[in-house]
Amino acid sequence: ALPPATVDLLPRMPRGFHGRAGELTALSRAAAGEAPVCLVTGPAGVGKTALVTHWAHRHREQFPGGLLYADLRGFSETGEPTLLEVLREFLLALGVAPRRIPESAGAASALFRSLSADRQLLVVLDNARASEQVRELLPGGARCVTVVTSRYRLRGLIASDAARPVPVDVLEPADSTALLAAVLGTERVFAEEVAARRLAELCGGLPLALRVAAARLADQPESSLSAMCGELSDESRRLSLLDVEDTGVRAALRLTVRRLPADAARQFAHLGRHPGMYVDRYAAAALADTDPATAEAALDKLAAAHLVVRAGPDRWTMHDLVRLYARGLRSGTDALLRVLDLTVATALGAADAAEPGDESCFTLPADFQQPRATREFADRAQAMAWYAVERDDLTLAATAADTAGLHGRTWRIILGMWPQIVWRVRDGWTPLLRTALEAARADGDARAESRVLALLGWVLTEEGRVDEALGHLEAAPLLAARARDTRGEATALINLSLAQAALGSPDEAAEGCALAAELAHSVGDRHTERLALCHLARHRLDAREWQAAHETALAALDLDGPSEASAAARVLLLTAVGEALLGMGDETEGIRRLENAALEAESCGYDDGAVRALGALLRVSADAGLQARYDTAMVRLMART
Repeated sequence: ALPPATVDLLPRMPRGFHGRAGELTALSRAAAGEAPVCLVTGPAGVGKTALVTHWAHRHREQFPGGLLYADLRGFSETGEPTLLEVLREFLLALGVAPRRIPESAGAASALFRSLSADRQLLVVLDNARASEQVRELLPGGARCVTVVTSRYRLRGLIASDAARPVPVDVLEPADSTALLAAVLGTERVFAEEVAARRLAELCGGLPLALRVAAARLADQPESSLSAMCGELSDESRRLSLLDVEDTGVRAALRLTVRRLPADAARQFAHLGRHPGMYVDRYAAAALADTDPATAEAALDKLAAAHLVVRAGPDRWTMHDLVRLYARGLRSGTDALLRVLDLTVATALGAADAAEPGDESCFTLPADFQQPRATREFADRAQAMAWYAVERDDLTLAATAADTAGLHGRTWRIILGMWPQIVWRVRDGWTPLLRTALEAARADGDARAESRVLALLGWVLTEEGRVDEALGHLEAAPLLAARARDTRGEATALINLSLAQAALGSPDEAAEGCALAAELAHSVGDRHTERLALCHLARHRLDAREWQAAHETALAALDLDGPSEASAAARVLLLTAVGEALLGMGDETEGIRRLENAALEAESCGYDDGAVRALGALLRVSADAGLQARYDTAMVRLMART
């Protein structure tokens, strides 16, 4: 064969291409070496073809043997070309006469490898669906470079041909704005810089979405970017606004989903019912009414198709536009209820592990749907780590339950977060607790209402809103008594005592704590009894009753072994003992107890306790090291507020 002087099947240079410096560098590195296969992967609409075409045009001089391109149409309405059709185009470009092209795909592939053996070719195989589409199209020359693009990760190609992955993600805000400016003009975009950034955010940095939005704006020169942002802010309309003619996000995603195996497609549709931003295998299983192993296998397939992104061990998320698309798919009507019940059960398990006691903070709803499997927590550390990671999604789950009118699920999810609320009391819990209070009242559950009132009142007290807290706290023990919730009544009295003390009534506060300790003791609730004694010791310290405070704190510590008492309770009790000893004149032992309390608080990240213990130490010592530790704990504490 005598090929023409220049073989060039590349599409034209993409217009308005911006950024991607990191990906272009990564592609150049992947293209180095002997017969490399570069695998450029990413979600639909992320700009894989534009990236590869731009790179190919910039490096065309490196391939004197020619530049071949084929769209394998792995995600197209028109269907995929046959292997022989693609090979025929390649062979014709390399100068093979039509009558000399073999009739079988195997022979044509062999001829292609032979002709490319001594050439320096670039072969771009765009929109591959599967590894088998690619293998027979790989050139035979050591100096040839193959670049494959796909919405799938094509792990088989990595395994069989050592393909080098080059992942492509959404654009950074600056590059998103530059893309808009390329279509709309710099002057128009930079006249509304804030709106341009917001528009990029609403498009999720997805180039396809940005180009569609820009096309709409270009067609409406009198319209502002701010107005477009207002329209796109409506989630129910966003995807339809990001479609123009035959191009758009929804169409691209539809073709991706159509290629999924049945189990992955079913799982994807159910993910649209998930109220949170992240999903684990338990939540995915609850949504699809399957088991965690099956759900995880489906999630792995979705990740390979770039429809979900692995955000950590047993943790996946979706791009905002993908989530909106999934939300519009049909799935079972019970998916939301199943995942909310999983959330209720998991939050209850976390609360029991974080603050073990004789009684859980609530019972399960009468119509509760038992999940097939639920995450288990070995100890407090695991439970608190889960709370920290899942806080935002727990809030979203409670909001979804509230919107759906599932009041019993709403207050249970929020009340199940109480160990984290106690641990991070100044983290702005009031709005969420008000939602729980309204839900408990709508549910007609006096026990739940009293417990939420007590927790809300305590949080308000800690926020310095004592007058506002008092009304909630005075109502809580009365409601608990009517509901015959002795444990809840004791807790409510303890929380009421804190507001009373803050308002200058330490004797009344002490009486309430003493009564709370008696109530808890009467039902064998050592956890609440210890808490009541802890606060009683604090009230007696405030009244400068050193001996009584010392005895009370020691009695509380003696209720449980060290392994049974929570870290926060131990820190507060050790601090109370230390302060009482200082007041009694035993400075050496008092300092030792306070130092132990401070070290324990620092080791477990209990900043409130560290501040209290170190503050007590600083009242009797001007040590610079103590001051530095106090300042560090205070900075962390203030950062959360």
